[in-house]
Amino acid sequence: MQKVTKKKAKLGFKTWLVIWVAGLIGQLTWVIENSFFNTYVYDQVAPDSNIITWMVAISAIVSTASTFLMGTLSDRISKRRIFILLGYIFWGVSTIVFGLTQFSVAAIGVTGAAILVVIADAVMSFFGSMGNDCGLSTWTTDISTPENRGTLGTAISVQPMLATILGTVIFGAILGAFDGLTYTVDGVTYSLRYFMLFLIVGIVTIIVGVISYFLMKESPNVIPRRDQSYLKDLAKPFNFKMLKSNKLLLYILLVFMCFFISFNIYFPHILNYFIYGDMANTINWICDSLNMVGSQEMVAGALEAIALVLAVPLLLLAGRYHNKNKFLSIIYISIGMNLVGLLILFFGGLAGLEYGSAVAVLLIGMFFVGGGYMGLYQAIMVWLKNLFPTDMRSQFEGVRMLFYVCIPMFLGTLIGNFIIQYLGTEITLEYATGSLTGYAPNFWLFIVAFGVCLLTFIPLILATLEVKKNPPVYAQEELIENK
Repeated sequence: MQKVTKKKAKLGFKTWLVIWVAGLIGQLTWVIENSFFNTYVYDQVAPDSNIITWMVAISAIVSTASTFLMGTLSDRISKRRIFILLGYIFWGVSTIVFGLTQFSVAAIGVTGAAILVVIADAVMSFFGSMGNDCGLSTWTTDISTPENRGTLGTAISVQPMLATILGTVIFGAILGAFDGLTYTVDGVTYSLRYFMLFLIVGIVTIIVGVISYFLMKESPNVIPRRDQSYLKDLAKPFNFKMLKSNKLLLYILLVFMCFFISFNIYFPHILNYFIYGDMANTINWICDSLNMVGSQEMVAGALEAIALVLAVPLLLLAGRYHNKNKFLSIIYISIGMNLVGLLILFFGGLAGLEYGSAVAVLLIGMFFVGGGYMGLYQAIMVWLKNLFPTDMRSQFEGVRMLFYVCIPMFLGTLIGNFIIQYLGTEITLEYATGSLTGYAPNFWLFIVAFGVCLLTFIPLILATLEVKKNPPVYAQEELIENK
C-alpha cells in the first residue's frame, strides 16, 4: 500500500556521488564539444568559422530534438537510469569516433572532412542530450523539492563552471602531453594529440555512465503517464497556450534565450580568439617564457580558468538566495556583470594590448563575463525547476533546450560567423596536406554580443512585473513512500 506524506527529500551519499560524478563528467564532455571541437577544426581541418557555425547550429537542433523525443519517452515510462546508461555509453563512443575524422582530410578534402565533422558532432549531441538532459537533469528534478532545489541547483550550476576550469586546463595539458605523437598514412603525417584527447574523454564518459546506472535509484515520486499516444505526448509541450497561460515561465525562458544568443556570438570561438586572434602573440609569449611550446590550448585555458575561479565566491554567495526564491535580483546583477565584462574585452582588443597588459585586461573581463554567466545560469536553472509542470519534467527539458540551446546556438553562431567572415583577422595555417588561409575571431565579437545582451532586459522587466502582479507560489511536493 502506498502512503503519501509531505517531507523534505533527503539526498544520500550515493545520490550526491552520482550528481557530482555523472554531472561533472557530462559537463566536461560538453566542454569538449563546445570548445575543443572548435579548436580541433582550426588545428586539424581548416581556419574556417563556417565549419564551426554549421557544427554548432546543427548540433543544437539535434540535441533539442533528442531531448523532446527521448524526454517524452522518459516521461511515459518514468525511467531515467536507462537513458543515462545508454546515453553516456554512446556519448563516449561518438566522442571517440569524432576524433577519427581528422584522417579523412587527405582522402576526401577539406569540404568532405567538414561534412563528416558536422555529422559526427550531431550524433554526439543526440546521445549527450539523451543521457545528460533526459536522464540526469530530469532525475535531479525528480529527487528534489522546491525546499532543497536551491542547494541542489547550486551544486548543479557550479558544475559547468568547474568543468570549464578543469576542462580547459586538463584537456590543454593532454594536448600538450601528446604534442609529439604522430601517425603517418599514405605519406601524410597526422598529429594524434586531439585524437588521444577525444579517446580518453570518451572512455571516461562510458565508464561513468555504467557506474552511475548501478549507483542511482529511480525516484518513487514519479509514476508512468500513458493516458494518450506517444505522438500526442510529444506534441504536448508545443502547445504554446500552456506557456501563454504561465507568463512567468515564458518570460524566464525568453531571458534565457536572449542572454545565450549573446553568449553564443563569442563563446564557441573564445579559445580560437586566444590562440589565433587578438591574444595570439600574448599566448605565444607566455608559452615561450614558460618553455611550453605546443601548449597554447593549455595556456589559453588556464587564463580562462583563473578568471572563473575568481568568480566562484560570487556564485556560492548567490546560491544562498535561491532557497528563498530571490531570483530576480541575482539575474539583474548577473546581466550587469556580463555587460561590463564584454565592454572590457572589447576595448582591450580595440586598444591592441599585448603581453602583460593584455593578460590583466583579459582576466578582469573574463571575471565579469564568467561571473555574470554563472550567476544567471544558476538562478534560472533553479527557478525553472520550480516552474516546470510536474508531469512533464523531461519533456520540458526539451522546451528549456529550445530556448537555451537550439535558438541561441543557431542565431548566435550565425551572427558570430558573420562578424568573423567580414571583420575577422586574416590568418594562414599549415596542415599536413598544405597551407590554408582563413579568418580568426577578434574583439568585434564582444561589442556585438554586448548589444544583443541588452535585449535581455525586455523579458526580464516583463518577468519582474509579472512577479509583482502574480507572486508565484511554490507548493511543497508530495513524496511517495513505499510501505
